[in-house]
Amino acid sequence: MTTTYWLEHAWLDPEVESGVTVEIADGRITSVTRAVATPPPGATVLRGLTVPGLANAHSHAFHRALRATVQVGSGTFWTWRETMYSVADRLTPDSYHALARAVYAEMALAGITAVGEFHYLHHAPGGTPYADPNAMGEALIAAADEAGIRVTLLDTAYLSAGFGKAPDEHQARFSDGTAAAWAERVSLLKDRPHAKIGAAVHSVRAVPADQLSTVAEWAQVRGVPLHVHLSEQIAENEACQAAHGCTPTELLAEHGVLGSRTTGVHNTHLTDHDISLLGGSGTGTCMCPTTERDLADGIGPAVRLQQAGSPLSLGSDSHAVIDLFEEARGMELNERLRTHQRGHWTAAALLRAAAVDGHAALGWDDAGVIEPGAVADLVTIDLGSVRTAGAPPRLGAETAVFSAGAADVRDVIASGREVVRDGVHVRVGDVGSALTEAISALR
Repeated sequence: MTTTYWLEHAWLDPEVESGVTVEIADGRITSVTRAVATPPPGATVLRGLTVPGLANAHSHAFHRALRATVQVGSGTFWTWRETMYSVADRLTPDSYHALARAVYAEMALAGITAVGEFHYLHHAPGGTPYADPNAMGEALIAAADEAGIRVTLLDTAYLSAGFGKAPDEHQARFSDGTAAAWAERVSLLKDRPHAKIGAAVHSVRAVPADQLSTVAEWAQVRGVPLHVHLSEQIAENEACQAAHGCTPTELLAEHGVLGSRTTGVHNTHLTDHDISLLGGSGTGTCMCPTTERDLADGIGPAVRLQQAGSPLSLGSDSHAVIDLFEEARGMELNERLRTHQRGHWTAAALLRAAAVDGHAALGWDDAGVIEPGAVADLVTIDLGSVRTAGAPPRLGAETAVFSAGAADVRDVIASGREVVRDGVHVRVGDVGSALTEAISALR
């Protein structure tokens, strides 16, 4: 069955076209026709500016429960982490499913059609495996399906509390004991139409150096994405230097973790040599500007990384904000503050990072564009809101990145399925109530 949409304005990278007909069958775009003055009979009309679906390349779904509560008082990333652990301690497969379903529905409302879930809550508190050793991961996969978006489950190896330190009481449920045991468990997970299984190294402090290659080889053999938190904190760099006499990036390079299917998340505190290693190997960079400023992490060298050959993607990470338009402009605005200059990226380049490049980082190489053969993801932005009113439709990328926000998303088609219509999630309904109920159950 073919479904037809008529788009009032559409960003067909790099231009905006008015009057575009898109036909969809079996979850894919079959045709794109420009300069169609009036909607064809039977076509669904999408008024506003339509852009490709966005990809949230880095998510910890349970962090959404921390919003506002971690803003009381002062502190650092490390004090914030203790509060985060207290939430992680209370999650079960059922409560995590309810929370993630609501969080992924919030993402859909923001125009996100695929998410990379950096998943390390594997076992029950204390470290005892569930009867299904992947019960927590399966809860996330089911949650994404019910929320109407795709997920790449980046199943994460997390084996130690620091260099040479056993997991603490909070981290026990994260650990499989060894990378070999991690690989055995994650190998039980299977892809499905809306879900891919990838891998992650939590960080160099959480996976002993002699076990990094096991994770990297597992991902390489399967040709799946491999992500890693990298140099988010200066303290991590200092500890790595003390333990191994090198930077985290150098350690990852030594053990075969870097490469074109690998994405470093944050990549904040890097040396010139680190940047050369990442760019030269084609390792991607996922910037998470709203989280990086919320946690006082610092501003990563995104411009230099991209110039060196590292593809850029974007993530909402801790979900202090779920808004990929804000992440895109945040990356540019951070550079403006640091350099006192404007225009480090075009708006089109920033939108690509949020769409096609983000999908590629998650293994969805055929998504993030509006063209025949691509996964059928369409996100329509209201051009008459108080934020976007007056912006010329021809400046589509500029409007999306520098004027619009998540609240301006009106319609979302994900994998050919209608997920959001007129700003309402058609599957979950009242997403705010779903979030309130799921988060309240954890307190």
